[in-house]
Amino acid sequence: MATSDSLKTTATSVEIVLALRDLDGATLTELSEHLGRPKSTLHRHLSTLAEYDFVSADGGVYDVGFRFLELGEHTLERREAYRLAESPVRDLARETGERAQFVVEEHGEGVYLHVETGERAVRTGLSVGRRIPLHSTAAGKVVLAHLPEERIDEVIEGTGLPPLTDGTITDGDELRAELDRVADRGYAFNREENIEGLRAVAGPVTDGDEGLVGVLSVSGPSNRLKGEWYESELPDLVLGSANELELRIAYA
Repeated sequence: MATSDSLKTTATSVEIVLALRDLDGATLTELSEHLGRPKSTLHRHLSTLAEYDFVSADGGVYDVGFRFLELGEHTLERREAYRLAESPVRDLARETGERAQFVVEEHGEGVYLHVETGERAVRTGLSVGRRIPLHSTAAGKVVLAHLPEERIDEVIEGTGLPPLTDGTITDGDELRAELDRVADRGYAFNREENIEGLRAVAGPVTDGDEGLVGVLSVSGPSNRLKGEWYESELPDLVLGSANELELRIAYA
């Protein structure tokens, strides 16, 4: 019973932190209404979280604390490749004028580790640490194309391949065929499959054993990502940056 109670306590604390992020800060009343939990319960959790600097309180408004910055930096620094990816992401954003990102896989989702916006980039609210689906994004397809069949099956069964736009691939066999194409050509497209009007190109960053380290991608509006630039030139640029990052990782 103690174990069950501990799990519930942990789950509640996690829900509170995520809610504060989504609400961009909240009062106790707002948090109670959002989560449907008693104020007394939430206050106990908030007090404990604040004690360890995971939550801050200012004038009755609670928000996510700076302790998470420390933990996030630790996560980025634990692998040299993650730190080295920052520079090529910045260069891609500058060269293309669009948004560039470095993505890794965790628990069947993509996670942004680095995001840079070029001078023309469309800002969609995605930032470092945000998670994205694998089946509807260019970076996600690259990840899936490097996973063993059983892991792909787990992602398909676990997510159900929900439609996000009219272009989202929602059939398992169709997705597997798309992943075969990604593996053959070495890069992936997102043709407005995750957000209407937004396209992307992504390429893999591998280590010496061909294991996937992460994914570099560039995204932008469909009126700019089109034709030869989208189908050929941008993929070459992304793959070139990925290759340079691989060399940096190999000789770091």
